[in-house]
Amino acid sequence: MPDRPELPARLPDAFLTPGSSSFVDFLQVQAPGFLPVNRRLPAAAHPDFTVPHATTVVAATYADGVLIAADRRVTAGNLIANREYEKVLQADDYSAVGIAGSTGIAEEMVALFRMELAHFEKIESSALSLTGKANRLGTLIRGNLELATQGLAVVPVYVGYDDARGRGRIFSYDITGGRSEEQHFAGTGSGSVFALGSLKKLWRADMAERELATAAVQALYDAAEEDTATGGPDATRRLYPRVAVVDAEGFRQLPEPLVSEIAGEVLAGRYERPDGPTAPVL
Repeated sequence: MPDRPELPARLPDAFLTPGSSSFVDFLQVQAPGFLPVNRRLPAAAHPDFTVPHATTVVAATYADGVLIAADRRVTAGNLIANREYEKVLQADDYSAVGIAGSTGIAEEMVALFRMELAHFEKIESSALSLTGKANRLGTLIRGNLELATQGLAVVPVYVGYDDARGRGRIFSYDITGGRSEEQHFAGTGSGSVFALGSLKKLWRADMAERELATAAVQALYDAAEEDTATGGPDATRRLYPRVAVVDAEGFRQLPEPLVSEIAGEVLAGRYERPDGPTAPVL
């Protein structure tokens, strides 16, 4: 039998020392090089250097919880870098993040955020409140400020179901980590101004899940018409927005066949009304 390497008899002292329940604080002491805030970027090799960026994300509350949806396109400068990117990511059982900005930094930030939430729950034997989770995400965004000023910004939307309040909630951010709670709907990314202009005319507090999903797809379609960085439904490649909900049962991504069906209805409706559905004047 081959010799097995000797395993340590116990965990290193760092793992047994009482301290903060924050995984980020733990890394800051034990392995600071793993945190994006402690990295330094090399000078760009070429003046036209670009990195992939993701847009557009919208979120809205409804009777059962909160819905979040995003297109699939990623751009690098004036080029399409990816048509199938996932911008709606589960954070934990009862929350999700919609990412816009530098995709590499965003993915790393969400992974660190997931670890932060899981670490806190293991250390404290209870989950953070939804407000506490939103604050932790703001701290991670603030830690990325130096990279953001160099063009590697991440500006997400965070949604979750607040069991204590019995409803879904939405949080938006700026590049400094400043957090704002949005009452009904929010968005981020280059196409969000157009998507929100559309969604605010379609949203109603009494919308059912499927109806709100349709409104979100309509809003993303309108964004794609005005913003080249936002991708509309692509029936040829069968690429449609990602739509997820968070309710009392937890995070759930809407099945692709359902989103495909909704997108098909939206596309069919646009043949008759290219500018989309209209809202009453009063």
